[in-house]
Amino acid sequence: MERVAVIIVAGGSGRRMGEGLPKQFRFLGNLPVLARTIGLFADALPGAEIVVVLPEGHISFWKDLAARFDVAGHRVVAGGAERFDSVRCGLKALTGDPELIAVQDGVRPLGTAEMIRRVVRAAAEHGAAIPVVEPVDSFRETDSAGNSHPVDRSRLRCVQTPQVFRADVLRNAYAAEFRPAFTDDASVVEAAGHPVCLVPGERGNIKLTAPEDFIVAEALLTAREEAEAAGADEAAGANGREARHAE
Repeated sequence: MERVAVIIVAGGSGRRMGEGLPKQFRFLGNLPVLARTIGLFADALPGAEIVVVLPEGHISFWKDLAARFDVAGHRVVAGGAERFDSVRCGLKALTGDPELIAVQDGVRPLGTAEMIRRVVRAAAEHGAAIPVVEPVDSFRETDSAGNSHPVDRSRLRCVQTPQVFRADVLRNAYAAEFRPAFTDDASVVEAAGHPVCLVPGERGNIKLTAPEDFIVAEALLTAREEAEAAGADEAAGANGREARHAE
């Protein structure tokens, strides 16, 4: 697999979560959300350089929190005022010579290694790839007068991360000045003239934005852990049966 670097952007202040701890530092199960996100990429892309971008005022807090857990190796740098600025900071902080760069939301900890590697493979082939899922809700578009009309959802896709790009494509795109239309890395790359390949994402790859998202995430995490435990028990039972037959 190509050399991959990962930029994890975790600049949220937690305003949409209400007062208190920013969501990237809250616990999901027995680990902080950000620790889970870092670990996900360390497992999916062994040897990848991982840079975490945080608000400058959060860095010392995160280092103290991370020291309490076995968090996968990463470096931390200060971000900027906008997500666009934070990704730029992450790009400048990379020390290796990656062929591909993945940009990930710090509060999206429940993707799978299979999905991450699928997006990486597509980016290696096409230069730019993002995971998407089909929407399940109906949509209406509104105007300034308060009128609305339905939108054909079959033409829409919900965009997730990681968004993965050939390194030169992403660096060249981020040489541009910020525009309000830049809502994610794909929009920056497309504005620079490079098409983006859509790859199947995962419904469980949710972004933790509101309090109820944590309820859903805890349920997903519990279901996965129970499935893994059941699989381990089944494998152990099969090994035991094989050993008895061998005797």
